[in-house]
Amino acid sequence: MFGSYLRRELLGRRKNTIIIAAGMALAVALVMLVTSLTAGVRAAQAEALESVYGVGTDITVTTTPAAPEEGQEGEGGGGPGGAQFDFGANDGEESDGTTSLSQSMLSADRGTETFSADALTTVLGVDNVSSATATLALTNTSFDGEIPQMSEDQQEQGSAEGQGGGTPPQGGPDGAGGSSFSVDSFTVLGVDPSVSDIGPLSSVTLADGRLLTADDAGQNTAVVDSDYATTAEIAVGDTLTVGDTEVSVVGTVTSTGTDESAANVYLPLDTAQTISGLDEQISTIQVQAASSSAITQVADDIGEALPDTTVNTQEELASSVSGSLSSASALVTSLGTWLSVIVLAAAFILAILFTVSGVTRRTREFGTLKAIGWSNRRIVGQVAGESLVQSLLGAVIGLIIGAAAMLTVTAIAPSVGGSSTTENAGGMMQGGPGGGGGFGGAGMGQTADTAVTLTAPFTPSVILIAIAVAVAGGLLAGAIGGWRAAKLRPAAALGSLS
Repeated sequence: MFGSYLRRELLGRRKNTIIIAAGMALAVALVMLVTSLTAGVRAAQAEALESVYGVGTDITVTTTPAAPEEGQEGEGGGGPGGAQFDFGANDGEESDGTTSLSQSMLSADRGTETFSADALTTVLGVDNVSSATATLALTNTSFDGEIPQMSEDQQEQGSAEGQGGGTPPQGGPDGAGGSSFSVDSFTVLGVDPSVSDIGPLSSVTLADGRLLTADDAGQNTAVVDSDYATTAEIAVGDTLTVGDTEVSVVGTVTSTGTDESAANVYLPLDTAQTISGLDEQISTIQVQAASSSAITQVADDIGEALPDTTVNTQEELASSVSGSLSSASALVTSLGTWLSVIVLAAAFILAILFTVSGVTRRTREFGTLKAIGWSNRRIVGQVAGESLVQSLLGAVIGLIIGAAAMLTVTAIAPSVGGSSTTENAGGMMQGGPGGGGGFGGAGMGQTADTAVTLTAPFTPSVILIAIAVAVAGGLLAGAIGGWRAAKLRPAAALGSLS
């Protein structure tokens, strides 16, 4: 009887049903869209942070570069003037008054300082450290070209001024001009080839050939960034000069990170240490904690065990993310929440008002039902059932509208940009002599731009939220309307019939 009576009332009061269902559909669709957009923005943020800071890396350990002492500028790979080369008296080939020279130098990145690889063992011994790996960041700088031969007086003068180092002489014979040379550079990263779940190798995908494996330890093998390989015309199977060593290119990779986490060439860590002369030295340790709740404890313990290092957590790195990405997240969360609350309140009030209004117009009906024996509980259940069905009908319509809106957002796929600023002790700038590259000053910050695609994912939680909203609205309106109907007395119905 409940079902047939319910069907008759809903069909007999179509206008009331349509209005309540429409209001609930709008509320459900909006809540779905806002919830989905919020999830999409959070996913976009996670993607941006992952690309900036690497996959699975919770903590990074570095050491602060020491300030150069007086008279040290230019040593070990470049002072303010750029990379410094040490050409011996017998270097190069002489021909027609000029000397052809070619030299390659592999050294630690400018503005960074290496520290003992034993620190990795210390880090692995800290409680709640799931995994850790070390890297060695290097820059390979090469000089290639022709310079004029110098007279003995010029050589003695250059030796007195340079004391074993110095840039190639400018000008031709007797300073008349005629030098022709270029200085090129590329970045090199020494990595542990046996670790791929954390660190640089976790943020690259194979483009051609193969990746570095544990068998490459100690071997003169390398993988090259695909963009750099295209620019330098390097293919799998070619050889590449790194420092003074020829290495075989076994694969090309595409980085999923930003410029801060990528390199032009990746070498096995021990190979990079040997070629650069930095045996048992590293520049960074990437650490993964056993759980997110242990990150702070792990960072604190590493700081105590290695007091001369700088320990940064993912939260500290994430706090540097700025730009439209974080603005969009705050806007969607704040505006979406308030808009959802307003629309939900309006939909609920609309459902309550129409339900109470319908009960008022059905005074004779409910009074008569009570006169023939219907209990207050049965009347409340009848009204609540009608309201619940109307709200669920609105939920179905809202699901369709909300799904269409979410699919539209995903199809349009608006791009959300973000930027991150990280502090670097130094950096390399393109455009040095001969177009090969020079060095920037120490203490400069680097800003990385990220662009991610915003989506509105359709997840089961969105459907559950929509149904919960409809049920809550229907029950609330039904409870109030049923309470109103239960207060009616049979005498009121009999009196209205006379």
